[in-house]
Amino acid sequence: MAATKVILNFPWSKNKENEAKTSKYDADSISDLAKKVAKSELREDKEMREESLKQMREWLAKNFDVENVRTDDRFLLRFLRNKKFSIPMAQQQLLKYLNMRRVMDHMTYNLDFLDDSIKPFFDNGYICVSPIRDRYGRRTILYSAAGLNGISYKYEDQVKAHFIMLETLLESQEDQILGVVHIGNFCGASKDHVTIWRNPTDLLRVFKWGEQSLSLRHKEIHLFNIVSILKYVIDAGKSVVSSKIKNRVHVHLTADDMKKQIATVDVLPKELGGKISMSEMIQSWKMELATSRNAILALDKMKILNDQGIIGRRNADKNNNSVSDKSDQVIGSFRRLEID
Repeated sequence: MAATKVILNFPWSKNKENEAKTSKYDADSISDLAKKVAKSELREDKEMREESLKQMREWLAKNFDVENVRTDDRFLLRFLRNKKFSIPMAQQQLLKYLNMRRVMDHMTYNLDFLDDSIKPFFDNGYICVSPIRDRYGRRTILYSAAGLNGISYKYEDQVKAHFIMLETLLESQEDQILGVVHIGNFCGASKDHVTIWRNPTDLLRVFKWGEQSLSLRHKEIHLFNIVSILKYVIDAGKSVVSSKIKNRVHVHLTADDMKKQIATVDVLPKELGGKISMSEMIQSWKMELATSRNAILALDKMKILNDQGIIGRRNADKNNNSVSDKSDQVIGSFRRLEID
């Protein structure tokens, strides 16, 4: 088994506030493993990368439906890599990303991890990304339902915390290429964590649109200690995502069962058998959030003025009905939870 790799984090400073926005492709900053995966799985080489970036910039320069869109290598490559350098598909995903941010602006704008309504999600360890990569070079996102206990929050702020985490990872070209693993511990979950979502349609739309618009490679999803009230939420979420993602969801009874299925146990906090304590992981992750804070806040400058360029836009009502139909199946369950 290959040795695990620890991410080195550095505190954010004003000197770095534009680092992500102005960054260009730097071969020296990408591991040999990531280069190999980019070539074999994403069709990426120097010629393909440079020509695709050129075409994306030319398209944006002529596209009057959008404004202030980032044109740095790092930002454009997230879409190109996710669509294996199919330029039309990357363009569509970029438009869908901008449109998602517009439609869901109450959950996608002002993504500041230092905001008083957001900070507790990270301080309490509800979402934390392990500083250790697994043997495939992937980052592992750790979720703990217990991190929601003892704090007062709105579901919009909960979604913002997720978007902050995803946007931070997407600022890393290594993570764009190698992807991520999700591990969710639902010990401590309660019906209050579910019924806070007063509109189930919003919950399912986050699942559906998030997969379609955010260009992160979700390689594995492991969930354990699932309480009964969450089973139908998981089933509803699986009903609106692609079969590819659905097939990557693995539900385990216990932490021990989960550890038998993941690539590298070291990515877990020490409390679950890893090498680094959860408190240390939280501090490390908050330092990493700080390095990308200004770049993520600057995303609010980007706008889509007209969604006519999104293929299939005329089917939007049909797609929305699909989500609404799925949500109708769980609304009754939400209401029963409120009564119980």
